[in-house]
Amino acid sequence: MSGRGPKRELAEKIAGEITLSDDPGATLRKWRTDFDISQTDLASELDISSSVISDYESGRRESPGIGVVRRLVRGLLTIDERRGGDRIRQYGRVLSAGFDSDVVYDLQEYATSIPLERLHDDLDATVVSPGNTDHISGHTVIDSIEAITRLSSEEFFRLYGQSTNRVLVFTNVTRGEGVGIALRVLNPTPNAVILHGLEEDELWDHAAELARIDGYSLAVTNAGLDEMLERLASLE
Repeated sequence: MSGRGPKRELAEKIAGEITLSDDPGATLRKWRTDFDISQTDLASELDISSSVISDYESGRRESPGIGVVRRLVRGLLTIDERRGGDRIRQYGRVLSAGFDSDVVYDLQEYATSIPLERLHDDLDATVVSPGNTDHISGHTVIDSIEAITRLSSEEFFRLYGQSTNRVLVFTNVTRGEGVGIALRVLNPTPNAVILHGLEEDELWDHAAELARIDGYSLAVTNAGLDEMLERLASLE
């Protein structure tokens, strides 16, 4: 892995987290599942038994050394490249925007604007408030808790990427109250918001009203996170 591109940066991040973790096996499992790679597929790539991967992740086997971690990381990235490199590209976009990947999962600009209705359909999203726009030009997928607790106002604006004509997808949401309040104090607001991980009847009572006042579309979806990221990647 020569150079300092997204692949090298991501490799170093994964390796560092596994090596420094108090529970290296759990950290390996987190990254493997983030890449949507099975223990069997990773083991096959490394030409080892899947039980070896299982033993590392469960802590039954001694924590992997640097050489093993290097092989595991290369295996994850090689499989992702063979599948089209979606995870590496997502990380590259987030990195170039100046965010950590545990705050922003993906940030993307579209070649042309797309109907917001199409994106809602792709993500099995239920519209709560229709908003004032019917097309968007990009998306940002954000961990709501990490963003609200760690980002400054200036950094929050960078979530918009090149334009506010985009959908901000907030994950790790319970009722949407924190997101609604955070967006209330920002000017301008995005054109569309999707709250991930809850049903419409679980939504904060005032969320739809705040969206109506500020003019952005508000929707909710309970699709799986990995599935949602894959569907968003298909919009490239």
